[in-house]
Amino acid sequence: MKTFKKVLLVIAILIAIPLVIALFVQKEYAVEREITINKPKQDVFNYVKHLKNQDNYSKWVRLDPNMKKNFRGTDGTVGFVYAWDGNKEAGKGEQEIKKIAEGKRVEVEIRFVKPFEGIATAPIVTEEVTANQTKVTWALKGQSPYPMNFMNLFMDNMLGKDLETSLATLKGVLEKS
Repeated sequence: MKTFKKVLLVIAILIAIPLVIALFVQKEYAVEREITINKPKQDVFNYVKHLKNQDNYSKWVRLDPNMKKNFRGTDGTVGFVYAWDGNKEAGKGEQEIKKIAEGKRVEVEIRFVKPFEGIATAPIVTEEVTANQTKVTWALKGQSPYPMNFMNLFMDNMLGKDLETSLATLKGVLEKS
């Protein structure tokens, strides 16, 4: 019986530690990565403003080649919605183009349904480096309620790698065309 109480105490402590830490972790997270693509800015922007093109470079979309997709509106314009329902890794949700600064920035709102509900923004920004080079910055920003905000300690590492992979794939796709 004494051993059982010790095991329960250890389990309680292991559960309590992240809960206590989460009290001090910010609820907001922001992850951002960038890459330089050897293409003119307008060419790059015209490609990334179309959400359907993410099928060719987004790591998250590529997690489930059989995911169900639904589209509403005109791709590349404000109000276009790209909805997905995929496997356990890809999850379920939708993203909507909320604002476009032509040639510069696409503001996308992502509404996650599965595996966790949440809303994030994912701006994609293009900046001219030279006439034939463009810096693309892709970010993911959102909030996590307590105690899920404990995971914000790991967001940059987890999501950052996925953004880097996606941007590297985008670079490969655009530089081949």
